[in-house]
Amino acid sequence: MSEDAALDPSQPSIGEVRDNQRLDMARLEPWFRANVESPAEPLVLSQFNRGASNPTYLITAGDRRWVLRKKPPGELLASAHQVDREFRAMSALGSIDFPVPKMRALCEDVSVVGTTFYVMDFLEGRIFRNARLPGMEPAERAAIYDNLNDTLARLHKVDYAAIGLADYGRPGNYFQRQIDRWTKQYRGAETDLIPEMERLIAELPGRIPVSDEVSIAHGDYRLENVMFHPTEPRIIAVLDWELSTLGHPLADIAYGCILYHSDSESWGTLNGVDLKAAGIPSESDYVAAYCRRTGRDGIPGFNVYLAFSMFRLASIGQGVFKRNLIGIGNSPASGDNSHTRHLAATACAVLDR
Repeated sequence: MSEDAALDPSQPSIGEVRDNQRLDMARLEPWFRANVESPAEPLVLSQFNRGASNPTYLITAGDRRWVLRKKPPGELLASAHQVDREFRAMSALGSIDFPVPKMRALCEDVSVVGTTFYVMDFLEGRIFRNARLPGMEPAERAAIYDNLNDTLARLHKVDYAAIGLADYGRPGNYFQRQIDRWTKQYRGAETDLIPEMERLIAELPGRIPVSDEVSIAHGDYRLENVMFHPTEPRIIAVLDWELSTLGHPLADIAYGCILYHSDSESWGTLNGVDLKAAGIPSESDYVAAYCRRTGRDGIPGFNVYLAFSMFRLASIGQGVFKRNLIGIGNSPASGDNSHTRHLAATACAVLDR
């Protein structure tokens, strides 16, 4: 899920390192000085409060700042929390000036902080937590969503082989492989029976249209996971590449449209918004703009792609709920996994419309 990669540390989004996610500075500091930089000042560690997946920290030395992102502690689901893949994807995309932070170093020696981690540059910019973009003029909202759409189209047109990512995933059969993967992830984190999830697991494989397009797929592309210029409606960094792979581009555009159906304030929702008055594109206009930019006449079967994206997010949410439940997550345990239930029910409704 989303992580803060660069914010003003004077804001409450950055605070003390959580007790269950402390790092051994006696081990981290020598590694940092040998592999990143060796500032004159001592390193000071704090933690970003947002984010439900990979713990993310701010490293400060005087007026210099970096970001450290690591796998969470504890036993992890298979193929989850792959920060090494994040590092590889952003390093490759940075070589063609796609908007990502500058990668500094990857550490796969678990003796340093207990898990694999990487360090990247801190960036100054704006991350919008509220998809409604309150306090803005309609023209500014329109420009922000338009740049969000344009940057996704730009990603999907990248020649991934030319930047060294030809083996970043298995081309073809993306949706079936993803359904299999997220079914396993869901089963590994399952806490109670959710009939709608059972229906999706049974029906989705036979509903996905046949198509083997391949591009870099971000996997979690939405407003909260990009950083905009401090004053311009222009993305300066696409963040949170944990779920990226060589995949199907339509998975990304469908995933970004979940906010038109979600009721989750924490994930992102446009519930109750007069979109036209607000300057925010409707779902159909947002999809049409993406199609124009990528040379498509339209997206047949879009509801199925949308339901798949909700199923996948529901599976991710179940994993977050389970980690919080057993005390190794980034948030206190909540009483139920209502987020997973809502998404599964909404996905079924989308399939039926």
